[in-house]
Amino acid sequence: MSSIVNALTIDVEEHFQVHAFETVVDRSAWDRYPSRVVANTRRILRLLAEYDVQATFFVLGWVADRYPYLVKEIATSGHEVATHGYWHELIYRQTPAEFAADLRQSLEAIGRACVGLQPAGYRAPAFSITQQSLWALEILRDHSIIYDSSIFPLAAHDRYGINGANRFANMICDNLWEFPVSTIRMGKQNLPVAGGGYFRLFPLSITRRAIRSLNKQGHPAIIYLHPWEFDPDQPRIPDAPLLSRFRHYVNLDKTESRLQKLLNEFNFAPMCEVFASQLEVA
Repeated sequence: MSSIVNALTIDVEEHFQVHAFETVVDRSAWDRYPSRVVANTRRILRLLAEYDVQATFFVLGWVADRYPYLVKEIATSGHEVATHGYWHELIYRQTPAEFAADLRQSLEAIGRACVGLQPAGYRAPAFSITQQSLWALEILRDHSIIYDSSIFPLAAHDRYGINGANRFANMICDNLWEFPVSTIRMGKQNLPVAGGGYFRLFPLSITRRAIRSLNKQGHPAIIYLHPWEFDPDQPRIPDAPLLSRFRHYVNLDKTESRLQKLLNEFNFAPMCEVFASQLEVA
């Protein structure tokens, strides 16, 4: 194993809440869909306990309100609890006031689940802090968030990315750190290798080489996954667009075994531990 400790992060949301399905799944109908987030998150908790690894769980406030005991289980297992917002809405579709309200609602939900807990970190749904929504960073800071992990340093994607954004940990504004999920440089472009659909689509060898390359450069990798990615038997969403179905369902049966292999090969810890030296001065 490399001596570098990498960050493992989990975005805790239901399988039907992803933006890939928003054209066919309305938020008003979320409570009518079968919930699988508790079982799927517990599956991850058992796996991490087996390897004695802690991670950062970015918990959706909607989930925290309905399953507060799940948030407690995450925290009491030694993991870091951070916020993923409340309604899983893209930031650039909101006004600053709407975003601030969504953020507060998520922090309150997590605080009710774990009395007194103030999350240090935030990750936007679908990495939706873009050039259009950089104003959100000041709102995060004003709500005592000390690090963000929402800016994806990519040139082109249909929902996210900032071309030319810093690929590594950086102080994005006063007293707020940005910890972007990992990419590797290929020619003049950044290649996403950090998790999610990329983790499932690309051969595991690419992810391994990417982590090794980053570690050799002295940088920790930041990996992200979702509980629903460990659930190949989840109910299929009818009438979803073909591309959305491909993005969501490709290689779900490989997620757990691939993560097991990474846990055997690399060191992982929560964001607050991996970047402790930066956060001490925030």
